[in-house]
Amino acid sequence: MLRIVEEAARTDTGRQRHANEDSYYARSPVYVVADGMGGAQAGEVASQIAADVFDSDLGDGNPEEVLAGLAQEANRRIFELSRADATRTGMGTTLTGALISSDEVSIVHVGDSRAYLYRDGQLRQLTRDHSLVEELRRQGKLTPEEAEEHPQRSIITRALGPEPDVELDVHTQQARSGDVFLLCSDGLTSMIREDQVREILEESESLKAAVDRLVEEANRAGGRDNITVVSFRLGGDGDGGSPAVEDTITGLHRAHVEAAAEAPVAFEAEPPPAPPAPVPARARRAGPPRRRKVLRRTAIGALLAIVLAGAVIGATAGLRHVYFVGEDRGLLTLYRGVPYQLPFGINLYQSKYVSSVPVRGLTPVERRRLLDHQLRSRKDAADLIRRLEESRQ
Repeated sequence: MLRIVEEAARTDTGRQRHANEDSYYARSPVYVVADGMGGAQAGEVASQIAADVFDSDLGDGNPEEVLAGLAQEANRRIFELSRADATRTGMGTTLTGALISSDEVSIVHVGDSRAYLYRDGQLRQLTRDHSLVEELRRQGKLTPEEAEEHPQRSIITRALGPEPDVELDVHTQQARSGDVFLLCSDGLTSMIREDQVREILEESESLKAAVDRLVEEANRAGGRDNITVVSFRLGGDGDGGSPAVEDTITGLHRAHVEAAAEAPVAFEAEPPPAPPAPVPARARRAGPPRRRKVLRRTAIGALLAIVLAGAVIGATAGLRHVYFVGEDRGLLTLYRGVPYQLPFGINLYQSKYVSSVPVRGLTPVERRRLLDHQLRSRKDAADLIRRLEESRQ
């Protein structure tokens, strides 16, 4: 039977945030990272609720069912609180959690925090991001390199809290002695590359040293977001270290820093294979020239249909969790959704707030920055409008 022989955890506000909206739970056999959203006093509350839920009696049920049940309970609590308190409307949190049982590690996941397995010098991502950029990458519209640098990479399409029900990714990973599991918020993975993570795990003398260095490197790279890293190493009965997994059940270690002043796919152990490339038109040539033209038009039409369908899927995935700033009757307006329109006048966006700021009063620089239809989180888009309203009072 495997046991926890080493563990480490740390959270940090980063260099560009005033408050830490991350929370974590780290006590064998359960490890959780939650990255809140919705602004200070909302995202922080949501992530703390998620972490608190896992400080409970796990019972003897199936590990995947236990994790899923706790995550659904966290979703229910966050959603009900956001409905009851107008100041916390729309709050939510990512969640990535692990439960160790004998020689297996079960994972529950929603959002863009991540779980990794470091084994035999190789680092493998165990979760798939629920983000708009990741959906586009899976559809082949972005390369992995483009996805890493995309300005909308932090916009997530699934989280705990915004809706009464949430779809979770849950799976079980066979483990073995020496495996290192690492859970982290996107404040780490948006700052440093996976090969750096692997090198740090390989070079560090202990998990604590590795976790500390990961946080330091993320801050050195800019620290644009809160950074949370939780890691544990498994060993056999003869490896020493912490008590056996079943000997410890509950406990909570969270860290918050000073407070100040938001299209599901079932989990697969490996990313799905890329769709086969379309057969070039020239490979289908047959018959007289007129027949070839018909085939060519058919192929082009089918390709355009595929591209359009992919765009619609990607847009619909982000509809409820992305925002942009636009214009409505001459006033700066906050929209939820994506700035696209389907045939027959079907809009993929909805006006959520019409400000008092007239668009004609904006400077050319403000016009370019605000009316570019860039997709943003609810907080970022609302903050842009609020600051303009306050500056014109």
